[in-house]
Amino acid sequence: MKARHSLILSAMFLAALNAPLLQAQRAAKPKIGFSFEAMKGERWQTDRNSFETRAKQLGAEALIRDADGNDDLQLQQVKDMIKAGIQVLVLLPHTNNKAGKMVEAARAANVKVISYDRLVLKANIDLYISFDRTEIGAMQAQYLLKRAPRGNYVLIEGSPKDEGARTLHDAQMNVLRPYMDRGEIHVIADTYIKDWLPSEAYLSTLKTIHSHHGDVAAVLASNDGLAGGAIQALRENNLAGKVPVSGQDADLAALICIAQGTQAMTVYKSVINEGARAAEEAVRLAKGEKPHATTTTNNGKFDVPTIMLKPVVVTKRNIKATVVKDGFQSLKSINQTLARNQQIK
Repeated sequence: MKARHSLILSAMFLAALNAPLLQAQRAAKPKIGFSFEAMKGERWQTDRNSFETRAKQLGAEALIRDADGNDDLQLQQVKDMIKAGIQVLVLLPHTNNKAGKMVEAARAANVKVISYDRLVLKANIDLYISFDRTEIGAMQAQYLLKRAPRGNYVLIEGSPKDEGARTLHDAQMNVLRPYMDRGEIHVIADTYIKDWLPSEAYLSTLKTIHSHHGDVAAVLASNDGLAGGAIQALRENNLAGKVPVSGQDADLAALICIAQGTQAMTVYKSVINEGARAAEEAVRLAKGEKPHATTTTNNGKFDVPTIMLKPVVVTKRNIKATVVKDGFQSLKSINQTLARNQQIK
């Protein structure tokens, strides 16, 4: 009995002795998780790569999961990462109604949460990192109005479940409304597209073109995937290049369309910087430090510390000075895809 008691005391003594060492090891190699709602498309792959690269540079272990657009799977993956011992969760939610449960699960385990690119509503999160969607929406609308100050406008928005899509829409409408009130432009279609699917954008645009007998002055597409779907519909009706189309994300396919003249512009967000910054802030939070926020954003319940990065309009004139210069896309990849007589000079 005495021997057993001595063993218990010895174990307790060793645990107490090793606790500072374990804490130091934990601090020295933080474990951070990144939950993506889905990694389809060029944009999110770039985010993942920049996040993972920067995390490794900082000596952190990164657990990255792809929920493939499934809310229940994303919630389960978050719970699994929490069980695996992450100290910080970087969360790109599929829909907000399940995102709150993910934050609650993290909070219950004393895991810090960074809301990435999309703001989790009415949840107690530690940091929000994104680009100013109000500015992006305004940029898209303002650019198209310079190209098409009159006529019929087609608006193609993102997922109705994405609060960010609504923010973009509201910003676009704020710019368009004075022109609408004066009767200079008419919004003949204003559609939210399930899961931002290009195929749905194609069908929606095609329907509008047919119902209005090709009388379309501009297509305000909220991102490059939607723009690509719209351009295909325009191309099939001999309107590609005649109707300016907006976009967002500076995808390679969009830059090709811009170089060819079938897409007017895109909005470049240095997602390399966004992913890297998320990794840096996650490591900072894991070490018990305060995030380097520059402002706050109200998510309906809390004023969330926020890092808001600056977007840039990209047209044919400044492709080389923006996305190519930053290494986000390569001139070689662009020119290899273009026909020889359409190369960027």
